[in-house]
Amino acid sequence: MTTSQPHSTAQSEALFARARAVTPGGVNSPVRAFRSVGGVPRFIASAQGAYLTDADGTRYLDYIGSWGPMILGHNHPAVREAVTQALAGGTSFGAPNEREVDLAELIVGLTGAERVRFVSSGTEATMSALRLARGYTGRKYIVKFRGNYHGHADGLLVEAGSGLMTNAEGELGAAAPSSAGVPEEYAGLTLVLDYNAPEALDALMAARGEEIAAVIFEPVVGNAGVLIPTPDFLAALHRVRDFGAVLIADEVMTGFRLSLSGATGLLSLDPDLRCWGKIVGGGLPVGAYGGRADIMDFVSPQGPVYQAGTLSGNPLAMAAGIATLRELKANPDLYRQLDDYATRLAAGLREAAARAGVPVSINHIGSMLTVFFQGAPDGSVRDYAAAARSDTAAFAAWFQGLLSRGIYWAPSQFESIFISAAHGEAELSATLEAAAQAFEGVES
Repeated sequence: MTTSQPHSTAQSEALFARARAVTPGGVNSPVRAFRSVGGVPRFIASAQGAYLTDADGTRYLDYIGSWGPMILGHNHPAVREAVTQALAGGTSFGAPNEREVDLAELIVGLTGAERVRFVSSGTEATMSALRLARGYTGRKYIVKFRGNYHGHADGLLVEAGSGLMTNAEGELGAAAPSSAGVPEEYAGLTLVLDYNAPEALDALMAARGEEIAAVIFEPVVGNAGVLIPTPDFLAALHRVRDFGAVLIADEVMTGFRLSLSGATGLLSLDPDLRCWGKIVGGGLPVGAYGGRADIMDFVSPQGPVYQAGTLSGNPLAMAAGIATLRELKANPDLYRQLDDYATRLAAGLREAAARAGVPVSINHIGSMLTVFFQGAPDGSVRDYAAAARSDTAAFAAWFQGLLSRGIYWAPSQFESIFISAAHGEAELSATLEAAAQAFEGVES
């Protein structure tokens, strides 16, 4: 696996050509197109454990995990069995089913949220939570942070992260709004501050706090690379409630990924609302938002804030989520094992980069990790501007070196990679061997 080989990409190339004729850019989510790293995206045929197999039959050690939900590994037997059983009863009802209640009870029990509403994606979760906050407070402005990505709703595509940080040439993208098609008037309702800048947040709230409906944030950022909050910043976030604003933790990526109670539990946070996705669906399309009962009871049909979805609470997604959360509850030591793997991976990558003379800064927490190609000290990449100083060309060269050696890393400098329970000693050794060889191919 760790010897660079000219893997055939003929089938992926053919599929990509077909896809470009019928799908914008040939993909259904931008970062999949490999625009910032070059080459042809791999079309995946199957996945098992820690590995993917593409349409050409090449096997890759996977560090994306479907962008986070595969914490147990791909095609986990318990999840597969749960979905198979649910499938026997039908694919969608458009009516309540018991699994919705079972999963909601699990989430409430693990997180302390008092009410939960299911949707079909993380974007729907954050969009709905913000509408709820506006309905609850009677205010219209929201605050977000540069590099935090909360889905592709219009009002949130303002100085967002990940795929929006690089354009086709791999350079930094434009300022807010981050996407064409977002009216400036709508974007103007979103106030943007730097992440990990408590003084700026305090100053804004002192000046305009009574206008702010909500402050939304990623407890640990994964869409500008992994950015870890400082204690002072977390304290400032909690102070926004002194002004009547709703504090919303976007845990679409970190929920149940960093602990059984998410990043909010790991970091001892107390948000009013939380948004979930990824792991809550065990790999199937799902999202959820929830929190304080007095706020959640403003949601229709209990209250005046409308939100609906035919596929919300889909029985297959509920079954996958239930199976995943039950497995996590039954294996409480898993999070320590994932953190240990990430710690050793970070140390090995750091050593390999130093031997090759390639400057890197590595951030990791729990099972999330990003290698920033820049000479900043570890832990000093704390905001969007610092992440943006990374050498995207060097990252692209390293990414291609890994890919040619059978390691499927996130195809963007500005993403987290994810470690699963299926990653063990053999996978760690293979990764570090391939990474060391790939660093040797990077021009420093």
